[in-house]
Amino acid sequence: MKGLTLAGCLSAALGFLATAAIANADTLDTVKQRGKLICGVSLATPGFAAPNDQGRMEGFDADICRAIAAAALGDGDKVEYVPTNINTRFQALQSGEIDVLSRQTTQTYSREASLGLDFAPVVFYDGQGLMVAKSLGVTSAAELKDAAICTLPGTTTAQNLTDFFGKLGSKFELVVFESPDENRAAFFSGRCDAISSDRSDLASIRAVSNKPDDYVVLPETISKEPLAPAVRQNDSNWRDIVSWSVWMLMAAEEKGITKANVDEKLKSDDQEIQRMLGVTDNLGEMLKLDDKWAYNIIKSVGNYGEVFDRALGEKTRLAMTRGPNAPWNAGGLLYAPPFR
Repeated sequence: MKGLTLAGCLSAALGFLATAAIANADTLDTVKQRGKLICGVSLATPGFAAPNDQGRMEGFDADICRAIAAAALGDGDKVEYVPTNINTRFQALQSGEIDVLSRQTTQTYSREASLGLDFAPVVFYDGQGLMVAKSLGVTSAAELKDAAICTLPGTTTAQNLTDFFGKLGSKFELVVFESPDENRAAFFSGRCDAISSDRSDLASIRAVSNKPDDYVVLPETISKEPLAPAVRQNDSNWRDIVSWSVWMLMAAEEKGITKANVDEKLKSDDQEIQRMLGVTDNLGEMLKLDDKWAYNIIKSVGNYGEVFDRALGEKTRLAMTRGPNAPWNAGGLLYAPPFR
């Protein structure tokens, strides 16, 4: 999700300045003393963060939170999830209300440079798209001349649409709603010809409709939206913990380490696997973590592929393919640095 415009970023920067002292805190010590990780997630977005029938938070972003908690605390269930909206997510992080933001958030220059935030590695390569009802008879976004398009406020969606349709010499009408529920309801009721957001978000919106097969995400991707967790600046150890937790998920998939076989992999003769799982070299000490931090991540949520397939994959309601979110040696963009 693209979120704040440049003006919004400048406004949010004032909140950062007002709470700069918090950014210098040792987040790992705070998390350990509290006994739980406080993780900012989206507002009930199926596939990314939404409670199941038992009230347990599920989804891709929720499992990223669990991976970080497993690394820091040895238990992926020691997480408190704080729902955040587009306009409050950065302030929640700046103020110390949350320890990490894991919420379909695009890494951009202005955010990293002006908001007092650091981004961890990209966890999901996305892009803005458009979705329409099949009954509209449209197969390409280029056919949406003079269309009414639903979206949310405070995002760069409008600018991306202006750029896209400007190149085509076409006009469109932007219809803005304050909440995701209102936005979805307006689209499903036919008030808009199309709805525009990140393609992953469109898949989530489509999944919650009464008749998902009545809607289609058009083939065009009109922007780059690399989604990544964010932390406060000036706490390099915490940023490293979040970053290497993400990279561990990717490296585990590359090495064939799964939730089911991680105990067996402790006996592997692969030297990097031994370092990753804390059998040798004591890598955990470098981040002030237990040497089993990576083992605890995989035992809690599995590897990246398992997280993706469970939350977003082809057998879920969202039915997403891996695309660029496959390992580098399988044609994707996921690439973890070496563990040595």
